[in-house]
Amino acid sequence: MEIFVIAIGITLLLAISLVALLIAHKVRRVHLKLFEITRQLGINGITFSLFTQMQALHGLYLDLGFERSLPMTRGWAASPDFLLQLEQHALSSKPRIVVECSSGVSTVILARCMQLNGAGHVYCLEHDETYAHTTRANLLRHGLSEHATVLYAPLRLHSIAGQDWLWYDEDKLPQNLNVDMLVIDGPPEGTGQFARYPAGPVLFGSIVPGGIVFLDDAARDDEKAIVERWKQEWPTTIVEYRPCEKGCAVLRMPDNLS
Repeated sequence: MEIFVIAIGITLLLAISLVALLIAHKVRRVHLKLFEITRQLGINGITFSLFTQMQALHGLYLDLGFERSLPMTRGWAASPDFLLQLEQHALSSKPRIVVECSSGVSTVILARCMQLNGAGHVYCLEHDETYAHTTRANLLRHGLSEHATVLYAPLRLHSIAGQDWLWYDEDKLPQNLNVDMLVIDGPPEGTGQFARYPAGPVLFGSIVPGGIVFLDDAARDDEKAIVERWKQEWPTTIVEYRPCEKGCAVLRMPDNLS
C-alpha cells in the first residue's frame, strides 16, 4: 500500500512538472511572438520614443501649470525630455541667474520656473533676430516677460587659443554675472564644426561653485568631442550623460574655475 501511495505521488509530481514545462513553453512562445510584433510595428523604437516625449511634455504642463499651449517641441526645438531635465533642476535648485545659449521653448520653461520659485532671472543669447522676437512674444503670451530677457546677440568672431570661432556677442550680457545654471542649445551646428565649444572659454569662468551646465544634442559626435575638450581644460568638472532623445550632457562645477 505504501509503495502504491509513493508511486501515485511520483506520478502526480511528474504530471505537474510536465504541465509546468508546457506552460513555460507556451509563455515563451507568446513572449517571442509579442516581441516580433513589437519589432515589426516599431514599438521598441519610434513609438516608444514618441510615448516618452508625450509623457515628458505632459509632465511639464502638470508641473508648471501652463494655461496656454507651449511652442512646438519638434525639429530644431529642444525635446520635451530635455526640457523636463531643465525644469526639474530649476525647481529643485532654484538658480538665481540662468544663462541660455539660443532661445525658444526652453526660455519659456525656465522663465516659468523662475516665476514659481519667486526669484531668479533668465538671460538668453539669441543670434537670430526673428527667433528673438518670437521668444519675446511667447514670454509675453504666458505672462513671463519680467522673468527672462532675450538678448539679440549676433554671432561674431572670437579668438580662442589661436583659433577663430563664430559665437554669440557675449557683451550683450550684463557685466559680472554669477551664473548658477548654463543651458547650451546653440549656435546651430551649421555655423561651424564644434560650434558650441566657445561657451566653455567664454562663460565657464562666470559659473559659481557648484553651478551646472546642460548641453543639448549631446548624442552628436561634435558635442561629444566638445565635452571631452571641456573635461581636459576644466578637469575638476564632473560630467554625466542623461538618456534624452537627442542626448543630454550635464557638467557640474565643484570648484572655482579660472
